[in-house]
Amino acid sequence: MVQPTQQATQTEWHYRPNVPLQVNPLFVWPLHPGRILSWLWNSWFLISERLILVGLAAACWFWFQPSLETVKTWNIGWVAQMYARNLALMVLVAGGLHLWFYIYKGQGKTKKYDPRDMPKRGKVFTFGSQVRDNMFWTLASGVTVWTAYEACTMWAFANGYISFLNWRDNPVWFVLLFALVPIWESFHFYLIHRLLHWPPLYRTVHNLHHRNTNVGPWSGLSMHPVEHILFLGSIWIHWIIASHPIHLLYHMQYLTLTAATTHTGFEGLVVKDRDRLALGTFHHQMHHRYFECNYGGLEVPWDKWFGSFHDGTPEAGERMKERRRSASL
Repeated sequence: MVQPTQQATQTEWHYRPNVPLQVNPLFVWPLHPGRILSWLWNSWFLISERLILVGLAAACWFWFQPSLETVKTWNIGWVAQMYARNLALMVLVAGGLHLWFYIYKGQGKTKKYDPRDMPKRGKVFTFGSQVRDNMFWTLASGVTVWTAYEACTMWAFANGYISFLNWRDNPVWFVLLFALVPIWESFHFYLIHRLLHWPPLYRTVHNLHHRNTNVGPWSGLSMHPVEHILFLGSIWIHWIIASHPIHLLYHMQYLTLTAATTHTGFEGLVVKDRDRLALGTFHHQMHHRYFECNYGGLEVPWDKWFGSFHDGTPEAGERMKERRRSASL
């Protein structure tokens, strides 16, 4: 059930989920097996982003990926094929969500966090438009860096420069790697995100992403090219740990496509008054509003451990303001 928005925050948030926000119970002591199983079930099973992405990665590997024999030798043809596939995926996901939520207004403002409409114009945005700005940086830089990382790693797989994991050799580890990707990504994202908030990098690089205080699906991967290199660099773990190209495809699509889904500005997809798919997180929505909190995710509570966690309560807001006041003295 949704907790009604308190009067004090009505002008700030149109919709606010139950607070305080909870982190992964796997990292909360004492351990509570029931809560851990519930978290895993909600994260992975029935209709979930992660399970959809595993299926999508498998489909791309079997039907839309040049063979390893083909990618042994660099050729513009197979690289272009991968770029076209990734471009199509991003347009379908980000574009489809934008059409549903902001053009057709398929669910009005049901479960929309920010009460404001996305700005259509603004001098701060490339081309004077938030949507055009976000689309440009997502497609021109984001998809290009995504494809470059993917092509280099596939080439390394094909030529034996990195370890290749077969399902037959270790099926348990093969399956477990899918579950470990979000945990590794949460660690990598927290570290590079804190780095990007270092003032020199924030002013020259990360500020481009933070133009979006009221986010939409195209905002998630709208970044400076340097940030794309850092953010998508999470996949270099495949050069160290044995994996399969399906894991790489899943990892890349987890980074890029969920950037669109988690920045929809809505908690989830509602069709015929029923929740169909969890999408944007209030945890990250607050980061775009307040900047100096929630640098990571809820999968591993890095923010809680390092004192930058905002759980959505007024008390957490006051603590954040107090930290700002202390830092300015």
